[in-house]
Amino acid sequence: MIDRKSEIQQAVKVYKALGEPTRLKIALCLTDEQCLCCTDIANKLESIAGSTLSHHLKQLTDCGLLDLRKEGTYIYYSVNREVAQRYAPYLLES
Repeated sequence: MIDRKSEIQQAVKVYKALGEPTRLKIALCLTDEQCLCCTDIANKLESIAGSTLSHHLKQLTDCGLLDLRKEGTYIYYSVNREVAQRYAPYLLES
């Protein structure tokens, strides 16, 4: 079981990550599509540089909101539904 202090720290990380509009758009995009690679995310969001997108994906992954899976040279991202349900359930609403 996660202790209270750790839970608060993770909540702060998640809320900080989602407090940036582009990261919120990425998370919402991934809840709609389930699993996307960086190129697909960039195409859906349009007008975002690859390096900027990588930075945002790292922030979302570091806070635990996104999971990643490597397949060859591609990295696929998906929303960690357990973390989203706990700290940002609105992401999972249809």
